[in-house]
Amino acid sequence: MTGTEGYLGSVLAPELVRAGHDLLAVDTGFYKAGWLYNGVDSTPQTLVRDIRDIEAEDLAGIEAIVHMAELSNDPLGAFNPELTRGINHTGSVRLATMAKQAGVERFVYMSSCSVYGVAEGIVDESSPIDPQTVYAECKAMVERDVLAMADDGFSPTFLRNATAFGASPRMRFDLVLNNLSGLAWTTKEIAMTSDGTPWRPLVHALDIAKAIKMTLAAPRDAVHGQIFNVGSDEQNYQVREIAAIIGDALPGSEVSFGASGGDNRSYKVTFDKIREVLPGYECDWNAQRGVEQLLAIFDSIALDEEMFLGRGFTRLKQLEYLMRSGQVDEELFWRVPS
Repeated sequence: MTGTEGYLGSVLAPELVRAGHDLLAVDTGFYKAGWLYNGVDSTPQTLVRDIRDIEAEDLAGIEAIVHMAELSNDPLGAFNPELTRGINHTGSVRLATMAKQAGVERFVYMSSCSVYGVAEGIVDESSPIDPQTVYAECKAMVERDVLAMADDGFSPTFLRNATAFGASPRMRFDLVLNNLSGLAWTTKEIAMTSDGTPWRPLVHALDIAKAIKMTLAAPRDAVHGQIFNVGSDEQNYQVREIAAIIGDALPGSEVSFGASGGDNRSYKVTFDKIREVLPGYECDWNAQRGVEQLLAIFDSIALDEEMFLGRGFTRLKQLEYLMRSGQVDEELFWRVPS
């Protein structure tokens, strides 16, 4: 599994170990500074390696890969589009190529519902995609290119996750529900920069972990070459609804909205397919429960504004720091101290 020390990875890795998997964890270690609380009972032994450096021989004996390690959101993609393409598209396709050469049977790729971009009505896995950002474009290109590699010996599956939320020891505050919850806790204000009308589907990190575990356990024929939206129909929210849920959970916080912004992404998604193909898949979490979870953790660690705004919990801030301090080069490879 790549990206085991990330926001989702630090939650998923212990879940896979508990499920009985013998896990080889891989992570380049960019986000070690972002440990918010002690929320898992174990972390796997991790191979510190950039996915761009993995060779086929590194994957000998591996049965399945869960690939999560990419530059992880739209601000990062806008920061350096070519670098994002080099890691998220070229690097991911190269990893899949190495996996196929090594005889890895299954390849589970973390895609995103952001590939739908601007959509009328309700979209499903067969709907046209309309990626609006470099991040989403790369997701769509990896789906296309890795799907073309599928054959009797190599079985990829693509999980288009809704926007993640919820607590993780390796926290991210650059995700909409997490961000607005942190704002409300530290400032008692939920100041929206937009009018809050766009639609976003949400899914808790643990419900993404459940989808991955069930995909790995499913019969090969059920998931071979398939794309699944990951989330639940009930969790299609307008952004202003998310803000209102947080405001209700934290009395005294004020919600305000801005003008219609330049971000025109809006999509409502149906999740019928994953429930039909993976019997028993249902989301255990909704936005209200996720907000309550976060607020309880914020209280237990005395989260303050300095912590909330810290570079460890916002991906772009941390990578800018690593580049500014010279710890990584312009291609985001670690520099070896002289």
